[in-house]
Amino acid sequence: MLYYLFYPLHEYFSFFNVFRYITFRAIYATVTALLITLILGPFVVEKLRKINFGQYIREDGPATHRKKQGTPTAGGVLILFAVVTSTCLWADITNHYIWLVLFALVGMGAIGLLDDSAR
Repeated sequence: MLYYLFYPLHEYFSFFNVFRYITFRAIYATVTALLITLILGPFVVEKLRKINFGQYIREDGPATHRKKQGTPTAGGVLILFAVVTSTCLWADITNHYIWLVLFALVGMGAIGLLDDSAR
């Protein structure tokens, strides 16, 4: 989305020509996803603790795993949100492959969420 917003400005300001390069957009998409994760991470973990969406440890498992009891799971939701948001911001969203990869990513994330929520 930012590509379509800023790249046309390269006719007036040569700096905006950098939005044409996929390496520039990939680096900034990575930085954007990292910042989203760092900013929202503590909030999401606290919310997962409040709704008691924690790790369940079976009784027949190793004793060393019992200390993980209650550790929030489903942190992938935060990662998926960060990746999808930064991809939609920085990628060329008219490219069908972008949507194919995002659909696959969200689909696999949904499977992971179902796995985490099943006890």
